[in-house]
Amino acid sequence: MSEPLRPAPLRLGIAGLGTVGTGVLKILRKEAAMLSARTGREITVSAVSARNRGKDRGISLDSYAWEDDPVALATRDDVDVFVELMGGSDGPAKAATEAALKAGKDVVTANKAMLAIHGQALAELAEDAGRVIRFEAAVAGGIPVVKSLTEGLAGNRIQRVIGVMNGTCNYILTRMQSAGLPYDIVFQEAADLGYLEADPQLDVGGIDAGHKLALLASVAFGTRVSFDAMELEGIGRITIDDIRAAEDMGYRIKLLGVSQMTGRGLEQRMAPCLVPATSPLGQLEGGTNMVVLEGDAVGQIVLRGAGAGEGPTASAVLGDLCDIARGFRLPVFGQPAASLEDAVPATSTTPAPYYVRLTLQDKPGALAKIATVLGEAGVSIHRMRQYDHTGGRAPVLIVTHKTQRKLLDEALVAMTGTGVVEGDPVALRIETV
Repeated sequence: MSEPLRPAPLRLGIAGLGTVGTGVLKILRKEAAMLSARTGREITVSAVSARNRGKDRGISLDSYAWEDDPVALATRDDVDVFVELMGGSDGPAKAATEAALKAGKDVVTANKAMLAIHGQALAELAEDAGRVIRFEAAVAGGIPVVKSLTEGLAGNRIQRVIGVMNGTCNYILTRMQSAGLPYDIVFQEAADLGYLEADPQLDVGGIDAGHKLALLASVAFGTRVSFDAMELEGIGRITIDDIRAAEDMGYRIKLLGVSQMTGRGLEQRMAPCLVPATSPLGQLEGGTNMVVLEGDAVGQIVLRGAGAGEGPTASAVLGDLCDIARGFRLPVFGQPAASLEDAVPATSTTPAPYYVRLTLQDKPGALAKIATVLGEAGVSIHRMRQYDHTGGRAPVLIVTHKTQRKLLDEALVAMTGTGVVEGDPVALRIETV
């Protein structure tokens, strides 16, 4: 009796041979037999492309055809899946992805920026061509959060997505806390270690993490990707004084993404927040990521793991490739692109306690004026601490009872008119997870 015929190999074209691209090649070589056993077919590489052909990547490329132009790579006859690992929201990455889809190729990408900005158009193009775009590697590194939402939690109505999604920012904040170092010094450490993007604002400005949250919100709530509607604030204003004060009060500061659907619309915010030091998010150290998913049936699911790096991100790419090799296909954002709704942007009106740091002039009655302003705005003080006076200035920390951010913002504006506040107050939401 003859053995059944095995399917033809799944042939890849890989564009981008940086950390992730070379990581993918290493796994494909090292684990070829295992991948074949798990998918029922071989996964091979036909051709590759990168900006610098002669760069030493620590791995031989002699067995692969080379294309200088990623668009040419994406349209080769011997490529079934175009693996886009170049990055960038536009330019060669977008052009090659579009070319691949039009040529009948599936796409696997780690490009969060491209999908956050052009995701809807690319999803429509893919589905019109009968192709798939898989992007597990674009969100939270090695954590299978997209797969969790589209498959494991498909029977749930997702209520909230919350998490730490940028390892560089988490490294900076936890390093400031553990070593007692100011932001500028730790920022330079991160740069020297190669943790920062070429444009550091993508990391510390919250943009990278915001791209990831926008993609997860689309999958979780069945909406078109709407990165432009996100409330975005980076970590550049966080001082070592904030870190110490938060620790003193039992909190940690994290760059936290939160998205939820409300009766008013879709809330999306990426901003520094205080979380309880004893919570899973509060205990998250270094470059690790954590995503918390809350569903109506399952309750709360916590996913934790490496958010970047060669191995973790390549692992996510291979997971997508294995699904394609098995013949498993899903719409790009978990449901047909045409059924995704336009998200009505909504700012958060959910009351929460807030941490407020301000510097007062060391004058009689200064603190009373601030308390009066807060009271008149309807903001109640839960805790207040005044630290040592230096140079005629008095640092003051306030933790409010639950209040709406709109009311607090009104109070902050009024504070500047009292004549006793120096500089701009800093206000951070306190999240309970």
